[in-house]
Amino acid sequence: MTAEHARPGGAGLAALLAARDGAEVVLVTAIGDDPAGRRLRGLLAGHVEVLPLPLRGATPCKTRVRGRGQTMVRLDTGDGRAPCRPAEAGAPDGRVAAVLHDPLRGRVAATPHDLPHDLLGDLPGDLPGDLPGDLPDDRVAAVLRGARAVLASDYGRGVTDLYRDVLSTLAGPVVWDPHPRGGPPARGCALVTPSEAESRVLCELPYSSPGQAARDLAERFGAAAVAVTLSGRGAVLAARGGPAVQVPPPRTVTGQDSCGAGDRFAAAAAAAMADGATVREAVTAAVAAATAFVGQGGASAIRLPAPRVRMTVAAGEAGTEAEAVAARVRAAGGTVVATGGCFDLLHAGHVSLLRRARALGDALIVCLNSDASIRRVKGPDRPVVAEADRVEVLRALGCVDAVLVFDEETPVAAIERLRPAVWVKGGDYRGHDLPEAAAVHRAGGEIVILPLVPGRSTTGLIAAVRAAS
Repeated sequence: MTAEHARPGGAGLAALLAARDGAEVVLVTAIGDDPAGRRLRGLLAGHVEVLPLPLRGATPCKTRVRGRGQTMVRLDTGDGRAPCRPAEAGAPDGRVAAVLHDPLRGRVAATPHDLPHDLLGDLPGDLPGDLPGDLPDDRVAAVLRGARAVLASDYGRGVTDLYRDVLSTLAGPVVWDPHPRGGPPARGCALVTPSEAESRVLCELPYSSPGQAARDLAERFGAAAVAVTLSGRGAVLAARGGPAVQVPPPRTVTGQDSCGAGDRFAAAAAAAMADGATVREAVTAAVAAATAFVGQGGASAIRLPAPRVRMTVAAGEAGTEAEAVAARVRAAGGTVVATGGCFDLLHAGHVSLLRRARALGDALIVCLNSDASIRRVKGPDRPVVAEADRVEVLRALGCVDAVLVFDEETPVAAIERLRPAVWVKGGDYRGHDLPEAAAVHRAGGEIVILPLVPGRSTTGLIAAVRAAS
């Protein structure tokens, strides 16, 4: 053996990925007090907040032995599950990972099923067999009800059944990532995300196609929509009572390890819906995020701890720190993502775009138009918010790793300096319509166009303020 790398799995991985996208994450999960649990606690420390529940048995742990870039064998240990309430002892086994987003802080709460239980804080060593009387039910319910979105990662280990009633009554969207060992999704989910193999098992009718499975499962589960993921072929999405549509990947990837792609997909979909995206837009963003994740090596490429690099660079500064961030990420084998714009009067649409952009790689650098650049492009009345303040607001976002201010009318020069692997733009553009397209391609990068959140724009905000005054 040449090396050993530890990382969270299952819902813990989903929570970690959401946190690395810049969301504030709360992970609600059953965790034991054993060596694997304590190790997990260390892995997730500083990334997510954990709301622990007791675990009966040992922490589940999966060890993959890899050689030449492929998994050769997997060794599974740990039989832990969340204790059922006495009145529910016959309930099906299910565990939930809830990913929750607060509208102001991007908060995420998660409840995993399949994590090393290293997340726990100070649990007693002798956990009871049934849920104790002081189980923080009210606190869990409050976290779930206060979330902008919830991701339930059900691997059949008991937690989903404890809070199924609460999950079925939430005002925010619930994205449910099911497993054949778990129970059915709570009624009323905004989106259910089985893989093609899982959809074959979950379908009560004879399986004929992913599209038919998505339609059948939406009816069976009472879900607003079902997206059946198709590995490298994207996903098939069907709203209940509607036709199935193909959501293709933005590019073809050659990654051999797709482990964790389903968690990446579900976490990205929940984050997009929390930011106001439609189901179709959320699934499109999730396909793009999962594609990038597999292309970067999948879960096996995750290395912890990974301290964030937060830097800001002034216009015209030579040898910038932003370039250092890009160089550092490339040297580690990571993917540099960049986007550009004015980001005047930052709103929910901007935040959604930045989070989805960050999900496409390992660092996000924002190329920000200077005040002078904006005046030349948009006129003397803009920007509304001065350059220094726009920089500070962007710096406050967890999904932004560095800010580079540029004076030109286009970000071509900034792109030539940063050489991003992915250049993100929001809107209805086609790649070749962008003035910076040639610079991106010369740098060996690709252009990803992400849909905008409907009804959110700086122009609309300015018009609303003027109308109100």
